[in-house]
Amino acid sequence: MKGILQNMGFGKADEMQRLILLKAQRNGYVFLALALLGWSLWESYGVYARQEPLNVTPCGLLIGAVLIQSFSQIVLTRRATEGDEESSKTGRLIASVLLICATAAAAAAGAAFLLAARS
Repeated sequence: MKGILQNMGFGKADEMQRLILLKAQRNGYVFLALALLGWSLWESYGVYARQEPLNVTPCGLLIGAVLIQSFSQIVLTRRATEGDEESSKTGRLIASVLLICATAAAAAAGAAFLLAARS
């Protein structure tokens, strides 16, 4: 069974395989973000130009993907430099606070927009 899984690529990856996987995931993430941005803009155009009902799915997915990526990057960076004396934790703390504030502002703006659209 172990040999079958290794032949399928589920073994321990070396540095080159991890780099290839990281680049492939980055390409997929960029494609996803651009596709969701285009879909969000198309939905916005439909609301204003053709008075169609608002579909918040693409915008919500885009915001969710960006937030998950940002929070994951902050957490993984913090874990990687946890014992390092030279790393400045103030910069990461400020970035975390700004990201949380931006998230709260985006949620408040989205809720206000939805409430205004339903009225």
